[in-house]
Amino acid sequence: MSDNNLSNNESNPAPGLPAGIRKDGWEREVLEKLVFATLKEQRARRRWGIFFKFVLLAFIVVGIKLALNYNNDNIEITGTHTALVEINGEIEDSGSGSSANVIPALNRAFGDSGSVGVVLRINSPGGSPVQSGMINDEITRLRKAYPHKPLYVVVDEMCASGGYYIAAAAEKIYVNKASIIGSIGVLMDGFGFTGIMDKVGIERRLLTAGANKGFLDPFSPQSAKQKAHAQEMLDEIHQQFISVVRIGRGKRLIETPETFSGLFWSGAKAIEMGLADDFGTVDSVARDVFKAEDIVDYTQHEGLSDRVLKKFGAAIGAGAVKSVWHGAKPILH
Repeated sequence: MSDNNLSNNESNPAPGLPAGIRKDGWEREVLEKLVFATLKEQRARRRWGIFFKFVLLAFIVVGIKLALNYNNDNIEITGTHTALVEINGEIEDSGSGSSANVIPALNRAFGDSGSVGVVLRINSPGGSPVQSGMINDEITRLRKAYPHKPLYVVVDEMCASGGYYIAAAAEKIYVNKASIIGSIGVLMDGFGFTGIMDKVGIERRLLTAGANKGFLDPFSPQSAKQKAHAQEMLDEIHQQFISVVRIGRGKRLIETPETFSGLFWSGAKAIEMGLADDFGTVDSVARDVFKAEDIVDYTQHEGLSDRVLKKFGAAIGAGAVKSVWHGAKPILH
């Protein structure tokens, strides 16, 4: 090999290496170390990235599990306190206004030796007379079982109809001057589609066993007999409501022809009428009346899983039926 060829080989860089770096020089060793170090760092970065993703996923899973299983059945209580139970929204056979949720919460609140009194905070337009009546009866029972532990109702925005049915069982009712109070009445609503069906030419085919099985069917002409029966039932439930209010409010109630007509009034007017006792909030009652500023919430909250199941299960399965038959059920609204 000539000197010129040797010279050219020495000056040409090794394949894959930058120009100016010789094949078997010390520069190659340095470059290899840099390359391997870079690869090692990339692997480590990927491993740590995967690790932190798993940690984040674990936190998310734990958070979802806690949310799904959340309830306040296990309440940590220290010392004397004011017990709080809340009814928020319509009074139905499920949710915060159901007897299945309110009654156990009231029993825990009364049964705890550290509670000096119970505040039932209500913000409700009303709802089921059955659920309202069950809660009213349980409050009456608990007040007799715990005569030295008073129950006061505190009204937020509204305490109407079924909400007031419940409140009437309390020893005292506190309101805001602008709260909505009253609506002592019963309704049963629905729709009639017979006129539209006649115009469109739709024939209703309803088969029943029992002359009144299609009671108040919205697709059939209204029967005078069935209407009279429904009105009689509404009047009966209304009288039950009136009796509950009279017993609960006693001599404080100043009756007028409008008291039980279904009208509602402001909190300030309700005090004048004897439907409420005074202005107050949960905090003011706990601080100034019970002398126990520490408030412990005994409300039985629904878990996230329950709410999801109701939305996607019961709502889908019973929504259509409920929309048709809702009018055939008395409501305290």
